[in-house]
Amino acid sequence: MKKRYVLLGGFAVAAAVLFALNASFLAKPRDDFAVLAHRGVFQTYDKTGVGRGDCTAKRIFAPTPSFLESSTPSMQAAIDAGAAVIEIDIHPKTDSEFAVFHDWTIDCGTNGKGVTRERTWATLKALDIGHGYTADGGKTFPFRGKFIGAMANLGELLCTFPDQRFLINIKSRDVTEADRLDAYRRARADAKPERLTLFGRETIVARLRELRPGFRATGRAHLKPCAKDDMLTGWTGHMPATRHDTVVYLPVNWAWAAWGYRDRLLERMQKANPDVVLQGPLKGRALGMKGVDDASTVAMILASWRGGVATDRVEVTGPLLYAARRAP
Repeated sequence: MKKRYVLLGGFAVAAAVLFALNASFLAKPRDDFAVLAHRGVFQTYDKTGVGRGDCTAKRIFAPTPSFLESSTPSMQAAIDAGAAVIEIDIHPKTDSEFAVFHDWTIDCGTNGKGVTRERTWATLKALDIGHGYTADGGKTFPFRGKFIGAMANLGELLCTFPDQRFLINIKSRDVTEADRLDAYRRARADAKPERLTLFGRETIVARLRELRPGFRATGRAHLKPCAKDDMLTGWTGHMPATRHDTVVYLPVNWAWAAWGYRDRLLERMQKANPDVVLQGPLKGRALGMKGVDDASTVAMILASWRGGVATDRVEVTGPLLYAARRAP
């Protein structure tokens, strides 16, 4: 009997310690609330059955916003809707600049042909980036001729939006692009490290961290090991190396399972310098990162959340998220 009480007492003490280590009401994280807009404000499309190389410009929904990704008006519209961070895809050019364009090739949405990074900046700048967009199988092209010369480069965005943060996506496997980005950052006073975060291949992430310790960077292959670390050791409060100087994404419907969610988790992460971002619901084995894109998903986020929120529809969810924070 005495042994049983000793065991029960031991379990009680362990439970109390575990509770204290992960209790959110005892934590005081700083308020890092930020809306992360994927591509700015852009034309969304039916993702059913979409493959990696499929042309999404030919399957857009009926246009609602009159903006196209990769243009400065798109970025301004995202900022106006509350985006603190904008995700962009970049492609290096021979003049040391980086073109801002989502697709690996220009064949889909523009009137050009070829691999984006293989075209000169003069060629890219002359394109009509709205040429191929259609919502009715090619019967009409609502943006054709309206976005000639609208593709931006990274320097234009840094100059036009001097206070804006950007999440840079490098889709290439070329490790030297980390060196090019670091050289670019060093050469420009407006490319401050606090304004830029990287998403890319693990080899590129590793190289950039070698060149620029403390630079926030992560990649898709990094997400699963981080989640595993959280499940195994997150209760201790220890932040493994995989959690330092990175971006942590949590599906909004599973965030509650993270040790210390919400405030204790944020407090721990802030000490290791990552951004913590809620993304859309994870359902089954569906691949890809989804955004918080509608009112019902916004309602899953408590108004007291002090981390980031990723969205593909910032013009819809940005105002809703800020309104929830202002509500009494």
